[in-house]
Order: sequence, then structure tokens, then C-alpha cells
Amino acid sequence: MKLFIDTNVVLDVLAQREPWFDDSARFLAHVEQGGATGHIAAYTLTTLHYLLARHLGQGKTAAVLIDLTAMLRVEPVDHGVLQQALALGWRDFEDAVQAVTAAQCQADYLVTRNPRDFKQSLIPVITPAEFLALLV
Repeated sequence: MKLFIDTNVVLDVLAQREPWFDDSARFLAHVEQGGATGHIAAYTLTTLHYLLARHLGQGKTAAVLIDLTAMLRVEPVDHGVLQQALALGWRDFEDAVQAVTAAQCQADYLVTRNPRDFKQSLIPVITPAEFLALLV
């Protein structure tokens, strides 16, 4: 199964943000153990670096992101993706880019903790908790 992972899910784990940490950590553990293939947008790494470096420092942040890129496939965000996202006319451009990138990589699900932000998504949207419930 191919899963496209929204930035907030990864950030919830790396920054140990409550109350979302447990579900997101279990979800990413499932991906890490080979239960699914995880994908993120290329700019997710720059966003994570910016947000984490202030708290973890440059060295630890780089190490965390190296581990992350070993676990997840990084999907390109190019001219075509940006044009498609702009054409969607969504209020939140970043969410539109995430949705288009997920569709481009032919993900089975876009995994986010904010599914209401993706009501017009081109692929099914699910939370980490909802995904874990499918495994039972």
C-alpha cells in the first residue's frame, strides 16, 4: 500500500506533539516496519528542518531527517505540481500542493490529522488513527 503522509503527521512524531503523538508514532512505525510505503513531498523536509532546527539544533535535525529519508520516499514538487495545485483554487495552497503530490505518486491514501482540509482531495484521505483501525 502506498501512503502519502502530510507534514503534520511527521511533525507530531518528531516534536512529540500531544495529543497526536501516539497514533502518528504507531502509524509511522507500521510504515517503517514495511507494512506500507510512505511518501512525503520534497518541501516537507525543508519545512521540518526549519521547525525542528530551533529546538533540536542543526546537527540533530540533520540526523533525524537523514533517518526519515531512509524510511520514506521523497516525491518531487515541480512546476506541473504547483500549477495543478494553483488551478485547484483551494484556500490553503500548501494543502493543495500536498493533495496534488499525493495524486501524482498514485498514493492509496493521503494520511493527515486534518482531513477536513482535504475535502476536495483527488484521493481518499484518512487520519493515522483511522488507518490503524483498518489494520485490525
